[in-house]
Amino acid sequence: MTNISFIHAADLHLDSPFKGLSHLPEPIFQEIKESTFKALDLLVERAIDKHVDFVLLVGDLFDNEEQSLKAQVRLRNAFAQLDEHDINVYLSYGNHDFTRGNSHPVTYPDNVFIFPDEHVTHFTFRKDGKERAAIYGFSYENRSVTAKKAEEYEAISEAIPFHIAMLHGSIYSSTDHDVYAPFHLSDLIGKNFDYWALGHIHRREVLKDNPLIVYPGNIQGRTSNETGSKGCYHVELSAQGASLTFLPLQSLEFNHIKADLSECDELHQLESAILRKVSDRCVTGPELLELTLSGHQSKLDDWEASFDEVIQLVNESLMHHKDWKYIYRYAIKQILPANYNELAEGEHFAGELLRHAETVSTQPYLTELFQHKQAKKYLETLSLDKDDRIKQKAKRFLIHELLRGGE
Repeated sequence: MTNISFIHAADLHLDSPFKGLSHLPEPIFQEIKESTFKALDLLVERAIDKHVDFVLLVGDLFDNEEQSLKAQVRLRNAFAQLDEHDINVYLSYGNHDFTRGNSHPVTYPDNVFIFPDEHVTHFTFRKDGKERAAIYGFSYENRSVTAKKAEEYEAISEAIPFHIAMLHGSIYSSTDHDVYAPFHLSDLIGKNFDYWALGHIHRREVLKDNPLIVYPGNIQGRTSNETGSKGCYHVELSAQGASLTFLPLQSLEFNHIKADLSECDELHQLESAILRKVSDRCVTGPELLELTLSGHQSKLDDWEASFDEVIQLVNESLMHHKDWKYIYRYAIKQILPANYNELAEGEHFAGELLRHAETVSTQPYLTELFQHKQAKKYLETLSLDKDDRIKQKAKRFLIHELLRGGE
């Protein structure tokens, strides 16, 4: 049996608008906007360097159905480079780039094989004149696919050594994204496939080792929820089994950091403390940082009016390097008063308020904002974590105001 190797990538989201970041300095914002294309270029380089047989792109190649000409041309050029090295591309479209949404598609080179519609079909990969792999998949014709597509996958012939399934969808228990083409893990394990190439979830994860069922995540982080290294997998299949290697592709990272200001006595010490926290980390390459500041309530209150200026000074020190860092958002986490638990259990207004805050949701209070014609273009759906952080911040603020007089 001849070995085969391939790149498995998904969720390229080329030409992403990076909502909410346009206020950043122009050179940094332009680098951010170019980041998805840089990740694509590096994907092509890795495929060529690894001498792979083909590349799998499992949905959401573009950020929306109205695909920009720039994104389509850059992708076509990438495919042409792969064609020069006899590397095939097998691609499917997902919920962001569904086929009925793009009225002006670009024609791709002959090495590109596209799953045309929502029926599960297959292509056969040949090497040295022999059938080596059958590759199965489907494309979204409409934005939402709710059918259990996993049930439609069936291996066509035992004479073909390897069977690879491409599926842009989500496991039933997923809370990260909208649930499309839903499946249970048992649905995939029960099929006779050597590798399940998944897409749609932007966090990379190996759901199963035998057979390999894999989410590669997206190739470039785009929000504060998509932190750390992003990229694709290099996969090798042989008679002995499968091997899997993650290849980072991101040109910049989103990350969260925390800085404890408890040991700072003067305002001028804040800049050094934050700079030290950023510099002590072992992350190379450009970064967009979300910073959480913690410390004693009284000091944070005194300094709060100056935080914007301090962050600006920190950014001016970090943003002009090749591996720049930029704090694009910060939050203040105050240490709760020592009697907080006692307050929360008390039979008084403060206790009732704190107990109510534990059960109430922020959603009813934000509905009007998220439905606003202009505002909703720039807002991300609140995760459970962000919803909780808003509530905790509100509680700290309320307690601080209630206890301001020391009572």
